[in-house]
Amino acid sequence: MQPAVSSTRGLILGIESSCDETAAAVVREGVEVLSNVIASQVGTHSRYGGVVPELASREHLQNIVPVVRAALEQAGCSLSDVDGIAVTEGPGLAGALLVGVMYAKALAFALEKPLIAINHLEGHIHAVLLETRKQQKNLPQPVLALVVSGGHTHLYMAEEFQSTWRYKNIGRTVDDAAGEAFDKVAKLLGLGYPGGPWIDWLAQHGDGRAIPFGPIHVKQKPYRAAHQQTPGLQFSYSGLKTAVLRHVQSRSMEAAIEIRRAALAALPNAKPADALALCDADTLNLIASFQRTVVEDLVRKTFTAAEAMHAASIVVSGGVAANRELRRRFCLEGEKHALPVAFPSLELSTDNAAMIAAAAWPRLVAGSFSTDRLSADPSLALG
Repeated sequence: MQPAVSSTRGLILGIESSCDETAAAVVREGVEVLSNVIASQVGTHSRYGGVVPELASREHLQNIVPVVRAALEQAGCSLSDVDGIAVTEGPGLAGALLVGVMYAKALAFALEKPLIAINHLEGHIHAVLLETRKQQKNLPQPVLALVVSGGHTHLYMAEEFQSTWRYKNIGRTVDDAAGEAFDKVAKLLGLGYPGGPWIDWLAQHGDGRAIPFGPIHVKQKPYRAAHQQTPGLQFSYSGLKTAVLRHVQSRSMEAAIEIRRAALAALPNAKPADALALCDADTLNLIASFQRTVVEDLVRKTFTAAEAMHAASIVVSGGVAANRELRRRFCLEGEKHALPVAFPSLELSTDNAAMIAAAAWPRLVAGSFSTDRLSADPSLALG
């Protein structure tokens, strides 16, 4: 038997713990963000150049209670005021997901509140929908959504149906996600973690046409029937990462990289600007050329999909959506094709709980709740 909604304030408490951010937020009716609290683990994982799953789980356990309390306090409400508890079910790291899921289940049971499980990728899409609706700028449908982050590079057709949303996956990465490639190339070049902001900032000081990496071609590996309708929409960045490595080796850049790595490690709270003086012109051109190649691939395939699927608008979300060159190129291409293109604010580009609460609102209205058998699903698919 599903719990009844005991309040009519339209408040959902969202909880997100899929990777290395412990987050909680309170959102009213899927639009008004009353609080959005994030405890980052960047300091813990930066020394390893990537997320260590066991360490992530431990930090989630330490952070989940104070983060939820802070979100409620900032929102000016109590647990009894919320109408439902939303939580990321997957995809993500198993241990990290379990912390959020088990805590949300305990809250829902103790408070007799509805429990709503949300796909992390759906959350990223709703990070954009939340803000466009707040501005009273509903996007024309169907919407083509590119979710591009450290763990995902996916294309979805999204459309509202009977007050909820339905999704069709039409493209995805076959190996490294775009954000993962940014992280690995940054690590290879002796830069900080996460790599995206470092490459974004340094690329503006290089020539993106200096190194002709060329367009990325992927040998198609059908994994879902949807690809029969939209060929050529798979992504791959492992080959580009290897091309960067070969350039480093051919120019004997390894010694300079180690000097840069050591110099940045010696700085407290090193930032991308600190690396500029440690990078020669060839390094800056390499960074800019790598970024250009990734952005051009994302733009080309997204607009190919938009044409093939007759999309009426495009949303770009996920951590890589914060990249300035990516935003610029998508906006230019959108104008050329007369297609509206929307991004989340920088605050909602990375993992957060406001997007989880926003995605849960249609389900709360529809009475689509999870049971006490809910568990984490690290490989959860959307669409």
